[in-house]
Amino acid sequence: MSESVAVSSAQVKSAILLAALASGVAIRVKEPSLSRDHTERMLRGRGVPVETREGWIEVATPPSSLPAQDMRVPGDISSAAFFLVLGAIGGYPDVVIHNVGVNPSRTGILDVLKAMGVEFSLEKRREEGGEPVASIRVSRSDMRGVTIDGSVIPRCIDEVPILAVAAAFAEGTTRVVDAAELRVKETDRIFAMVTELKKMGVDIVELPDGLEVRGGAPLQGAKLQSYGDHRIAMALAIAALFADGESTIDGAEAAAISFPEFPVTLASLVGEASIRVL
Repeated sequence: MSESVAVSSAQVKSAILLAALASGVAIRVKEPSLSRDHTERMLRGRGVPVETREGWIEVATPPSSLPAQDMRVPGDISSAAFFLVLGAIGGYPDVVIHNVGVNPSRTGILDVLKAMGVEFSLEKRREEGGEPVASIRVSRSDMRGVTIDGSVIPRCIDEVPILAVAAAFAEGTTRVVDAAELRVKETDRIFAMVTELKKMGVDIVELPDGLEVRGGAPLQGAKLQSYGDHRIAMALAIAALFADGESTIDGAEAAAISFPEFPVTLASLVGEASIRVL
């Protein structure tokens, strides 16, 4: 059977592939542009004949069972993203994040940061369990505004909140479009980031499918909301570190959804006096 999905979504694609595999049904799935391919890599590593060509992902002869394997799961680049932007904004020594997954279907944020002029390097590159892994070193950089759109969006959709923070510190205008999916995450992330960064004095405009930031103005401390969204909470924490005056983030505990150690890790880089968990 064949399925065509309207939005490039790794979750939807993976659900279809796994359902077909469990049912013993051959499947072809087409998505508009490349989304993260962890599931395809995992299945190939277990002997499933997964082929990808011209936007189609195909499993022609699903096996009746899969072998058990030991594997090491690399660090999530979506979590590393907050520290990449922290290092790029600067004020601290080079930031190095170890054992990060650098799967090309997930490294849209690296492509965007490179376009913004961020200086970083990939070190100790290797492959573990079919996934490329590296340490990422990032230095303080003079960032410039860019347009983030098209095929890079599915590869950095979860990183848009922290990229909006990076844009606030970049010279010029940054536009994010083709990202309407952000409105149906844990919260409407477009509305949330525009609303909260405006409180901090950022020149930011809400678009139907994204946002526009005119960067370079100093940020001011403010009383902020996480909307119960882990990525909003962590993005605002990074912004608050570089704002004049104190900021509070109501619902900051939401960070624990994906990164329970975020406050401790952040404090280890910037100093415990900069952060208080209430």
